[in-house]
Amino acid sequence: MLLSLLGAIAAAVCFGVASVLQAVAARATAVGEGVDPRLLVRLLGRLPFLLGTCLDLLGFAAELAALRSLPLFVVQAAIAANLAVTAVVAVRVLHARLSAAEWTAVALVCAGLALLGLSAGHESPADVSLRFKLVLLACTAVVAAGGVLAGRLRGQARSVALGLAAGLGFGFVAVGSRVLKSFAPLDVLRDPATYVVAGGGVVALLFFATALQRGSVTTTTAAVVVAETLMPALIGIFLLGDGTRHGYTWVAVAGFVTAVAGTLALARFGEPSAEPEGTAAESATE
Repeated sequence: MLLSLLGAIAAAVCFGVASVLQAVAARATAVGEGVDPRLLVRLLGRLPFLLGTCLDLLGFAAELAALRSLPLFVVQAAIAANLAVTAVVAVRVLHARLSAAEWTAVALVCAGLALLGLSAGHESPADVSLRFKLVLLACTAVVAAGGVLAGRLRGQARSVALGLAAGLGFGFVAVGSRVLKSFAPLDVLRDPATYVVAGGGVVALLFFATALQRGSVTTTTAAVVVAETLMPALIGIFLLGDGTRHGYTWVAVAGFVTAVAGTLALARFGEPSAEPEGTAAESATE
């Protein structure tokens, strides 16, 4: 149990540092029209994004290990808390300034994760039917189509819609990982959950990068956090039988709400290459 919780936290650290590296590359890459799959190809040609992607893969491995024995609501809250890591890293790397309220939000994230760790029950990989996995795969395809349509919107609606699509993609990565039963090569290739994980990851990265290039950082990131935490948590509780230790339900609820609220307060760090206060002015005077 403790090792799994540490795995979820390690995943958050990997994702948080990766966000800083990928953000620098995303802002320096040419902007296209709508949702352009070639954006990921262009980004992978930039070293910071490539390094960030490698960290994402390490983070996914840690997330996958955590999902073998922890409920989805615990792991997803921990993963969303990578924004607290990003905020702290941005202070050192990008010279961002955190307000007292934002430092308080970092503390709330840590407190919420501590409560979730205290309340978490032990879970095993979920035993679901083939039909369930095929429905997940179909839902991932629907999210992909919806994200493409969202790319045609304008203004705030575009940021929200792309953020929700990206968050749902990340959420399906978690759910698909939760229902993977075997890692034997042939089993992995035959399991529809594998393609839920792969498809969800690709569309999530594409929609998130697209939204951050031309949309509101805070709005996009807030939408991602809401979708990637709530959807998997609800599926885990109502369809996969995720639960808490006996008598710790309200501790888990308090921890989840606290961690997500703290994360939402740090939403501007979803793309920290947006220059922090004071940086733009300093650059203009140089």
